[in-house]
Amino acid sequence: MSLRDELRFLHDNRHLKLSADTMATMDRNAEALAGSGITDRAVGVGARAPLFTLKSATGTEVSLAALLAEGPVVLTFYRGAWCPFCNLALRALQEHHAAVTARGARLVAVSPQVPDESLTLTEKQGLAFDVLSDLGSDVAKSYGIAFDLGEELGALYDGLGFELQRVNGGHGRTLPLPATYVIDSAGVVRWAFVATDYALRAEPADVLAALDALGSDAPGSDTPGPDA
Repeated sequence: MSLRDELRFLHDNRHLKLSADTMATMDRNAEALAGSGITDRAVGVGARAPLFTLKSATGTEVSLAALLAEGPVVLTFYRGAWCPFCNLALRALQEHHAAVTARGARLVAVSPQVPDESLTLTEKQGLAFDVLSDLGSDVAKSYGIAFDLGEELGALYDGLGFELQRVNGGHGRTLPLPATYVIDSAGVVRWAFVATDYALRAEPADVLAALDALGSDAPGSDTPGPDA
């Protein structure tokens, strides 16, 4: 089963855990986000990737510039360990981590969670790649993919026990869109996946294909709409 199929199965069966009102609120806010034009403003293929330095789950500072000095980077943004769709995506990337490194690339995941939460996730999922903390979502903002949950959805997430204020270090209402970038060693985005739909993520096979295509003159782009 592909990651896309796993994500769709999870979404289609959310009614087993969520009430009809909760799902309606989520869907209403998802439609508003899709109509906001945020994906049009996100960093895309051909743009220079904004540089950053963030702390890893173990407290080590990791800079994009230093990583790029060693080769291409696969940069993926996720909402947090509380998000089951994110966990599926990270698990799938871990399963393909060896294939990423075999292509001379470095895989890095970024979320707005504090390092302790990232460490717990890293240990639970057995992740072999760096998981970085973007407190306040400043890096996500620089990539044009940060958005505010708003009062209604923020209150709903609080009611579900996600504790975003705590796990995000006091910045509970700002999250990144699901996004994955393949950045070449010159710091240029060569492939991008950005979606407003929280049930969509980049397919690892597509990421690997993008890495394989780095030497070509026509890198691809994948930016699906909310109904993709």
